[in-house]
Amino acid sequence: MNRPEESKELPEHFSSEVTNSWISSNFDLSAASHQGHVRENNEDRYLAVRFGRSLESVSTNIDQHLLEKSYIFTGYGMLVADGIGGLDLGEVASSTALIKLVELILDTPDWTLALKRERDVRTVLQRMTQRFLQIDETLREEAKNHPALNRMATTLTVAGILGTDLVIGHVGDSRAYLLRGTELKQLTTDHTLAQALIDAGVANRDDPATRSMRHVLTAAIGSMGELIDPQVERYQLKSEDRILLCTDGLTEMVDDKTIAEVLREATSSQSACNTLVDLALGAGGVDNITVVVARCGG
Repeated sequence: MNRPEESKELPEHFSSEVTNSWISSNFDLSAASHQGHVRENNEDRYLAVRFGRSLESVSTNIDQHLLEKSYIFTGYGMLVADGIGGLDLGEVASSTALIKLVELILDTPDWTLALKRERDVRTVLQRMTQRFLQIDETLREEAKNHPALNRMATTLTVAGILGTDLVIGHVGDSRAYLLRGTELKQLTTDHTLAQALIDAGVANRDDPATRSMRHVLTAAIGSMGELIDPQVERYQLKSEDRILLCTDGLTEMVDDKTIAEVLREATSSQSACNTLVDLALGAGGVDNITVVVARCGG
C-alpha cells in the first residue's frame, strides 16, 4: 500500500507546477454508460458528484479588505464500478459499493476540501484507503448473510478533485487516465494476472498468454478471498487537464491513442463520453461500457 504522505511523481511534462486560476472557473464533468451488444444487462455503475462548503456574509461592519463577502469551496467526485458475478450479482455489488462510499463520505464530520497542509494530505489519503476497506467489508458481510450473493464482487475506481489536487483510489481493472497536452497517462494499475506477469518481468503486454489473462482479476471489492490492498495516490492538476475514468468495456475495444485523440479534440466532456461509447460499440461492444470524463477549466 502506498504511504499516505507520498505524492505520485509524474514525468517532466507532467510537472507539479500549477496555477489556481481554473479552480473558480468552469469544471466540465459528464458520464455515459451502455450495456453493449452482448451482455444481457449493465452491471457497470457510475456516479459524478459536486460537493462543497460555503459561507456568505449577509451583514457586517468588518472592513471589506479583511473579510470576503463569500467563501466557496467546491470539490468533484468521479466513481466507476464494474460488477462481477453475473446478472443481478454484479449489479448489486457495483451499486452497493457506490452507495456505501457516499454514506461513508456523508458520515464524515469534517470534510477536507483543500490540501494546503501535509496533515490534510495524510488525512485524505488515509480516509480513501479506509473507505475502500470498509466497502470491501460491507460486500463481504452481505455475501455472508445472503448466500445468493456469495459470488458478488466489483471493481472500484474513484477520483476526487480538491482544488488542483487529484486523489485516486482503485481496486480492479477499471482505469483512471489523465490527459495533459497530447499525452495520455494511465494513473491506475490493473489488478489482473496479465499485469502481474508483466510486473514480474516474465511476459510482455503483447504476448498471447498475457492477452488471455487480461480478464483474470487478482483483486476486487467483495468476496474474492484475499483482503484488498487499494491503490491510493495523489496528483497535481493543471488547467485544461482531462480526467477519464472507465471500465474495461472501453479499454478492451478502444486503444489508448484513440482515447487520447477523443479527449483532446472533444468540445465538451459529454461529447467525449458519447464518442468513446460509440467507438467501443462500433468495435464490437462485447462488454458493458462506462466512461466518466472531466475537464479542468481554463
